[in-house]
Amino acid sequence: MKSILKRTLIILLALGAVIFLAFKLSPYPSTWIIRYAFNKEAIRVNSELEKFVPENIVSINDVQYDENDKDAFLDAYFHRDSVIAKRKLPVIVWAHGGGLISGDKSQLSNYCKILASKGYLAISINYTIAPEGKYPTPMRQLNKALAFISSNPEKFYADTSFFVLAGDSGGSMISAATANIITSTEYAKITKVDPGINPNQLKGLLLYCGIYEIDNLKTEGAFGSFLKTVMWGYFDKKDISNDEYAKTASVTNFLTNSFPPTFISAGNKDPLLPQSRLLAEKLATLNVPLDTLFFPDNQQPELGHEYQFKLDESGKLALERTLKFLHSISDL
Repeated sequence: MKSILKRTLIILLALGAVIFLAFKLSPYPSTWIIRYAFNKEAIRVNSELEKFVPENIVSINDVQYDENDKDAFLDAYFHRDSVIAKRKLPVIVWAHGGGLISGDKSQLSNYCKILASKGYLAISINYTIAPEGKYPTPMRQLNKALAFISSNPEKFYADTSFFVLAGDSGGSMISAATANIITSTEYAKITKVDPGINPNQLKGLLLYCGIYEIDNLKTEGAFGSFLKTVMWGYFDKKDISNDEYAKTASVTNFLTNSFPPTFISAGNKDPLLPQSRLLAEKLATLNVPLDTLFFPDNQQPELGHEYQFKLDESGKLALERTLKFLHSISDL
């Protein structure tokens, strides 16, 4: 009996050591745990939005925007009445959130349908999440998607003279960087990503709860541990402090006054709120047309990360402000 217990204890200790080393030597174990939790929550949030979706929304699902890329698919949504009235619809292309390591285009389906009901062609794209996809893979894919839509407007009734890039959380990081690639030839060169459309086609950005500067991320506590996992997975390095190419992901350090008009928002208790404020401040100094939705520190109820999808709460205001911003840039 004692020998069996001893062998069992040795096996358990060995297994514990293997698990410990796995978490120390690779970002995958932590990523898988986070991915499961994030995807479960994103599916729940999307389901909660279903009651706000009107009738007569047309969905075109799983269109491959790059035939050489197994992850390169998009979903498009538009309202039948909008197509009858306009024939060509202004385009919103949304990169989903998930901290760069989780998420799927389908998790935005109901929010995109709501945007489509307001007269837009709303498109949600998939990109290769980390660690499977390293920086700058998602930006390359988003630009491929833009090029595909621009070259195939008849598939979607797309007005290719009016693109808006949008994103939440990690998707905001991707969309902001892509906007800079499109509007700054120097940034396109240093990131080694080709723009998918011309600057005059890009009319604006919708950015929620994103990361825009990685140089000084706070890595203390539980959220800091999450950020470490994300950075390790996305850049394939535990420490990027001496990696000059990785640092090009800090879009706030490479902005120009050619950056498109931008709407930025984050909740008052979002741990990434300082990132949104920093981006807003830098764009303001460049005199880029800017609209922001921030809240008092003592806002009640507290608004956390991705608050904008809760349309029963302050997400309703966020949607109203989003639509107001979109209307404003249509007149520019």
